[in-house]
Amino acid sequence: MTGRTRPGTRLERRGRRNARRRRSRLAALGLAVIVAAAVAVTVVVGSRPATPAPRAYLGLFTPPSPASYSGVSAFTAATGVRPGLVVYYSAWNEPFRREFAVAAARHHAVPLIQIDPTDIRMRAIAAGRYDAYLRTYAAAVRAYGGRVVLSFGHEMNGNWYSWGYHHATPAAFVAAWRHIVTVFRQQGASQVTWLWTVNVIEKTQGIPSPAAWWPGRSYVTWVGIDGYYLRPSLKFAPLFGPTIKAVRALTLDPILISETAATPAAGKPAKIADLFAGIRAYGLLGFVWFDVDKNRDWRLAGPAAIAAFRRGAQNLSTP
Repeated sequence: MTGRTRPGTRLERRGRRNARRRRSRLAALGLAVIVAAAVAVTVVVGSRPATPAPRAYLGLFTPPSPASYSGVSAFTAATGVRPGLVVYYSAWNEPFRREFAVAAARHHAVPLIQIDPTDIRMRAIAAGRYDAYLRTYAAAVRAYGGRVVLSFGHEMNGNWYSWGYHHATPAAFVAAWRHIVTVFRQQGASQVTWLWTVNVIEKTQGIPSPAAWWPGRSYVTWVGIDGYYLRPSLKFAPLFGPTIKAVRALTLDPILISETAATPAAGKPAKIADLFAGIRAYGLLGFVWFDVDKNRDWRLAGPAAIAAFRRGAQNLSTP
């Protein structure tokens, strides 16, 4: 054993400790490289800004928005419920309504704007022909500084709008959507939540799955689904369930029922209770009540309907 260090001596123990330290440093370095690589992939693939989502939103569209906030205030006074999302519909080339957004923020609500490109060619948008308008709009949103939810060309899987099914191809719609989002990001309007809004699937009415119009996860923050209680027999699951399933095959993004109401014939109190129960059962972001007398009387009216709405709201958190 002369000339060797016996097992268990202080020198050998020190050598083993040093070897373990070297292995630990190498393992830590390897882990750091793996973590750094994973972060880099996340930044590239998930390039959209993160948008915090509350547990639930109660939203509202009511006239004369956006000309005035008075309709929203009247709704709150009548129901005792303060919306967390307030909606208005905007024509193409219409400027951002900063005054309405400021009023919304003052009432602790977020503006949700549905931009309707009526008779505007999707290919022209994608080709950049409306970039001056988009840059101006994006700059105004950025200057406003508060959070804004934007949607473009809602219910595109239906055939009743000029940008929708049978009027513009899904590929053209997708190209236009991606171009709009890209322009806004280039202008620094990073506080925008992008809401991709579809109609409920109704195959007997020729309304297909919205999958062909999906722009891709990096271009969408939330998904909106529009659907209405037209008949007493309608329930949340058959009305919204098939579309929720189709959306979940595309993304796990939060889902908002972005336009809904019930006809008087459907029985508003019962449908309101069913709506709130469906939101909770499916774990959705919330809904927007379409409080308008248009084609049918969708307004929330009558003691029983208002009481049902108030009861449901008590179980949802609004920002």
